[in-house]
Amino acid sequence: MLKKSVIIAGRHQTSISLEKEFFEVLQTICKERNVSVNQIVTEIDSNRTNEDNLSAAVRVYILNYLLQKVENHE
Repeated sequence: MLKKSVIIAGRHQTSISLEKEFFEVLQTICKERNVSVNQIVTEIDSNRTNEDNLSAAVRVYILNYLLQKVENHE
């Protein structure tokens, strides 16, 4: 499990805990979209409900991103 510091919306510092494999996919998504980890986590944070843990919301985002890629290739 990796604990990474992130800055949300350029002003709020927090951390996310992700398995190494999830973090690697997150970095790949960032490269594909040409955005930073902070930018993508800010986007995820702005779309999550108050009940969601940020790390869990990142995992769900990654899962949905990969599922969408699979669906587009079928």
